[in-house]
Amino acid sequence: MSGDTSDEFQNELVELFVQEAHEWLQNIHVALDEIQQGPPPERHAVLINTLTAGVTNLGGSAATINLPNVEQASFAALPFIEAIKDPTKSFSVQDFLSLCKQLGQIHTALTNATGVSFDAEAESETVEAVPGLSPTEFVETLRKLQSTQETTGPLERNLIKTMIDQMEGQVQAGVQHVGVDVIQGYLDRMSESEEAFVQVVDEQLPTLTAQLSSLADPASLPGGVLEASIREVTQLRAEAQQVNVTPAMTFFSGLHSLLSVLAQHHMNLAAPRVQAITDRLGVVRKLIHQWVERGRSERAAIGQALPAR
Repeated sequence: MSGDTSDEFQNELVELFVQEAHEWLQNIHVALDEIQQGPPPERHAVLINTLTAGVTNLGGSAATINLPNVEQASFAALPFIEAIKDPTKSFSVQDFLSLCKQLGQIHTALTNATGVSFDAEAESETVEAVPGLSPTEFVETLRKLQSTQETTGPLERNLIKTMIDQMEGQVQAGVQHVGVDVIQGYLDRMSESEEAFVQVVDEQLPTLTAQLSSLADPASLPGGVLEASIREVTQLRAEAQQVNVTPAMTFFSGLHSLLSVLAQHHMNLAAPRVQAITDRLGVVRKLIHQWVERGRSERAAIGQALPAR
């Protein structure tokens, strides 16, 4: 009789846990969906706390009623949440897909442990709230799209190829569903970063050009101009590296080295050399605009290939 009582008590605990698990999972999915929309840093931090609390509560409660697989799957999600913790980071599709895949592991563990179909609920919520696509089918769509794109030599962005590689990785990992908002959010964040970069370039290059032009006349060179130029170039190089603009990174790295040598050894540049550098700045500015425009074109093509949201 005592055994029956013990079983009944355990069943009651599981039922309570199932109710709580549904609520925590709902909070987790809602928070993750909002994070993909790129909220302000303060809101991002709140949402990350929601994700962390949700999987921690799931794991902790599962441990108290002896559901080890659910416990392990829940706590295993924490590193994936940590990967998207910093709102200043440009997240990749892989970051979100890895977390989504781990949430799927939690659903599976919950279903196996409790006999309640968490997968069905999650799937219906996903289809309703976040339109999705098959990675395999999307790879084929992207390959057809790639064949229609014109190459532009050193300015070829290869965003479509990058997306193909990421989708093929999901296929190999066994992922069958990818949220459209995850991909679109990634493209939007990339666009914002590149537009911010080109704005910085347009604002700072005229000043830098003027500073470098003054190097042609050392006798009238204002104090601190060379040091200021080095600071400007350092920032531009860092900005270019942040969005991976290879031609700009290469140029600003070389210019930084040259200016550093001039400052260290108190050397001057001949006027023709200064003119060549400032002329090159104008060329690099045009290349950056072309690079960003190419990115806009490829992202627009990828966006049009996505199912309507």
